[in-house]
Amino acid sequence: MCCNVVKYKIVYKVKTMKSSNVLMSVVLCILISVNSLGRDTSWPVLKHYDERHLDKIALPVGGIGTGTVSLGGRGNLRDWEIMNRPAKGYNPGPGVQKTSPFFAIYVRTGDKKVTRLMEGSAPLFTYQGSSGSVATNHGWPRFRHASFDAAYPFGQVHLWDSTVPVRVTIRTFNPMIPADPDNSGIPIAIFRIVLENRAVSEANVSVCYSMQNFIGEDGHSGLAIGNHNQFRKEKNVKGIFMSSSGVDPASEQWGTMAVTTTANEVSYRTNWKPWRWGTSLLDFWDDFSKDGRLEERPSMMGKKPMASLAATVDIPAGETRTIDFYLTWDFPNRKAWSDSMLVNYYSLKYTDAWDVIRKTLPALPALEKKTLDFVRTFCNSDLPRVVKEAALFNTSTLRTQTCFRIADGNFYAWEGCNDRSGCCFGSCTHVWNYEQATGFLYGSLAKNRRNIEFGLATDKNGMMNFRVKLPPSESKKYGHAAADGQMGAIIKMYRDWQLSGDDDFLKSLYPLVKRALRFAWLPGSWDADHDGVMEGVQHNTMDVEYYGPNPQMELWYLGALRAVEEMALYLKDKAFADTCHQLFAHGSQWTDRHLFNGEYFIQKVQVPADSGKIESGLIVGMGSKEIAHPEYQLGKGCLVDQLVGQYAAHVNGLGYLVEPAHVKTTLESIMKFNYRTNQFDRFNCFRSFAVGNEAGLVMASYPHGRPQNPFPYFTEMMTGFEYTAAAGMLYEGQTENGLKCIRNIRNRYDGEKRSPFDEAECGHHYGRAMASWSAVLALTGFHYSGVTKTLAFNPQNGKYFWSNGSAWGNIVVSSGEKEKNMTVHVIFGKLSLKKIILNGYGKRSFPMNTIKEGDSLPITIKPFPEERRKRSD
Repeated sequence: MCCNVVKYKIVYKVKTMKSSNVLMSVVLCILISVNSLGRDTSWPVLKHYDERHLDKIALPVGGIGTGTVSLGGRGNLRDWEIMNRPAKGYNPGPGVQKTSPFFAIYVRTGDKKVTRLMEGSAPLFTYQGSSGSVATNHGWPRFRHASFDAAYPFGQVHLWDSTVPVRVTIRTFNPMIPADPDNSGIPIAIFRIVLENRAVSEANVSVCYSMQNFIGEDGHSGLAIGNHNQFRKEKNVKGIFMSSSGVDPASEQWGTMAVTTTANEVSYRTNWKPWRWGTSLLDFWDDFSKDGRLEERPSMMGKKPMASLAATVDIPAGETRTIDFYLTWDFPNRKAWSDSMLVNYYSLKYTDAWDVIRKTLPALPALEKKTLDFVRTFCNSDLPRVVKEAALFNTSTLRTQTCFRIADGNFYAWEGCNDRSGCCFGSCTHVWNYEQATGFLYGSLAKNRRNIEFGLATDKNGMMNFRVKLPPSESKKYGHAAADGQMGAIIKMYRDWQLSGDDDFLKSLYPLVKRALRFAWLPGSWDADHDGVMEGVQHNTMDVEYYGPNPQMELWYLGALRAVEEMALYLKDKAFADTCHQLFAHGSQWTDRHLFNGEYFIQKVQVPADSGKIESGLIVGMGSKEIAHPEYQLGKGCLVDQLVGQYAAHVNGLGYLVEPAHVKTTLESIMKFNYRTNQFDRFNCFRSFAVGNEAGLVMASYPHGRPQNPFPYFTEMMTGFEYTAAAGMLYEGQTENGLKCIRNIRNRYDGEKRSPFDEAECGHHYGRAMASWSAVLALTGFHYSGVTKTLAFNPQNGKYFWSNGSAWGNIVVSSGEKEKNMTVHVIFGKLSLKKIILNGYGKRSFPMNTIKEGDSLPITIKPFPEERRKRSD
C-alpha cells in the first residue's frame, strides 16, 4: 500500500482575533504522517533552499556504480545519466514542447478542477530561445511557489499555490547505507509524492508520471529504434516496462527501464498520439485534465514511444496521502576508458529493470530505515552545519558517473565528469588520495582500490601506474608514476588496514607496498641518494613535473615512510622498519631546515645532473620541455596544499611529519597570503571556479617573488585543495579559519550559482572534493584501529557520528564530577574495542568487547594526572 493516512492530527486553537470585522482563527496543526507500514515518514533536513536558490540544484538519485537521474530544485527531472556516461543537460523528450520526463497532478474538489505540472516557475534564463522558451515542459501551468530541502541522499521539493487546494512535496532518495556498498548500489530512484489537502472538502487527486522510452540514446550518441512499452501488473506493483528490440544488445545504450507504483487505483498509457504540431501533448492534456484518469492510445509512435502512469486517491479535507513511484533501470554494458566492453557489477544481480523493482520492493522499508538511521545520526551530530553539509553532500559523487564497478566487483573512477564523457581516466591516484569519504564510509571499496593499485597497477620495479587501464589485463600499460599518487596510496594502505584490522589484507599486499616504496630509491628516481628527501623528477597532481625538493611531495613521502615503518614493525620486518625510520628522521629534519622559510615551506628547484638517467616513467610529458631550465615550478610560492602529507598523517594517526610549530605557522600563512575575499581585483590565467564576490583560497601566492611561468593552476581556486587546507587548520586548532574556508566553498555551491551536489575541478562531481569528509574527522578527533581495537576521540561534550568503513554509529560524551562519561553506540555493523582514548584527557583499557549492531558500550574515563595531560596536549 502506498497511500499513507494521517493517523494523528493534533489541533490547538491558539487565539481568536477580530481584525477589520473579520474573524480570524489562528490554528496550530501538528501532523504526524505514518504510512501503512507504521513508520514515520518525516525526513531529516540539513539544508533549506528558498525560491532564489533553486535553479542550479541537481540532486543525483541512483546507486554506487549505477548512474543517476537528478531532481532539480523546482521539481524538474534533469541530467539523465543512467546509460553509462555523463549527460549533463540531457533531458530526453520529443517536440518543440521539450516534453521531458515529468510529474503532473490533477485535483478535483467539488465542481472545481485544476491540473498542473509538478514544478515551480521556470528560471528566467530559460525564457528566450530561437523558438521561444528553452525550458523543459515550458507550456504547462506550474505551481507559483517552490522550495527545496536536502539531507543527502534525501531531497524534497515543496510546491504550493493559492489556486491549487493540494500542497505537494516530491520526496526522492536511493538507499545509501555506509559499509553496505551492494545495498547502496541499486539502480532505482524512489519518488514519494506527499499530498496535503488544504481544502474544506474532499479532494480527488491523480498524480501522473510520463516519460519517453529513449533506450538507445544516452545524450551523446546512439539511436533509439524498435522500442516498446508494456503495462505489467504483479501482486504488489504495477507499471510500465520499457524495452527495445532494435537497439544493439552489445551497445552501452541497450537495456531496460521501468516506471512503477504500489498505488491501488492506476490508469496508464503505453503510447501517446504521434508528434504532429501540438496534437500529441494536447491529447494528453485533454485526457488527463478531464478526470485525472488516462486512456490508452494505439501504438503509433514507432521508435521512441511515450508512456504515462497515473495513480488516483481521494483525500479527506485536512488530511494527507502519499503515492510512491519507482524508476528502475538496467544498462549492463559499459565502455569507460576500455578498448573492449565491460559489464556493470550491479547488472549481474538483475535480469532487467522490472526485476530490480521486484527484488528491491520487499526490502525497501528496511533499506529506507537504515538510510534514515545514517542520515539522522550524521545530521544530529554536534558539528557545525556547514561541515556536515560539505561532507554529506559531496558523497553524492560516489553515485554519479564519476564512479563505477565492473563485473569482478572492482571499483574504478574517473577524476570527474565532462558534460558528455568521463574526465581523466584511470582512478587517478594523485587525485583520489585526497578524499577520505570512501575509506571511512565504504571500507570494502577502499580496500578494493588498494588491491587494484598495488596488485594490478604496480610493476616488478615498484612503479605504480597512477592511471590504471582497462580491462584489468591492461592495468600496467599506462607506464607512468606520480610521486604524490604512489606515496599517498601507501598511506591509504595503512589507513585501510588499520580501520579494518584485516591482517590478511596487509600480508597479501605488504611485499608490493615495500616494492612501491623502494621504487623511490632506484637510480634516477625520486630519492635516488636514499636520504629521505625527494630531489628527483616528480610528476604530481598539478599535471607537471616538479624538479627538486618541495613540501607537497616531500610530506607525502614522509607520511609514506611513517606508514611503512608501522606496517613493517607489526609484521616483524625490523630491518625495513629501521630503514624507514632513519629516512624519515633525516628527511623531516632536512625539510624543516631547508624548505621552511619562517612563514611556510617552499620548493628548491633542482635539475638532475644527467637527464638521460631519469628513471623511466617519471616524465609524463605535460610539464616543461626544457629540463635544464624547467617551467611550471612552485618555486618560492605559498602553496595551498603544501601540507597535504601532514593532513593525511593527521587523518591516520601518524603524528607530525615536521616541526609542529612550522605546521601551525604555515597554515596561518596560507590564510594570510592565499585567502581572497572576492575576485574583482584578482587576475586568473586559467579556469575560474570562483568569480565576482566569492571568497576562497587561491592555489598559490607569491609574496616573495614569482617564477615567470609557475605551475598551471596557481591562480585557480579548487575545493578539494581548499578542504585539505581547512582540515589542516581544524587539526591545529585554527577552527575559525578552517570553518571560514569551508563556509566560503559552500556559499559558492548555494543552488543559485552552482549545484550543491556538484563540486567541480577537472569535471563535474570531482573526486578530490570528498576531502570534505576529513573536516568531520578533524573536529571529532576520531581514530580507530581494528588492529589494536583502540578508539580515540576528542573529549568535548556532545553527540557525534563515527564510522570506520565497516560499522557506524554515534558517540555521546558528557562530564561527570571528576571524569568523562562516554557511550559508544553501534547502529550498523559491529565494533571491537579494548581501549578508548579521549585525546588529551584520559584513556581506559578493558577486556575485549565487541559491540553488536543496536548495542552500546557506556564507559567512564578519568583524566590523566595534570603533568601528563600537559605533555599530551
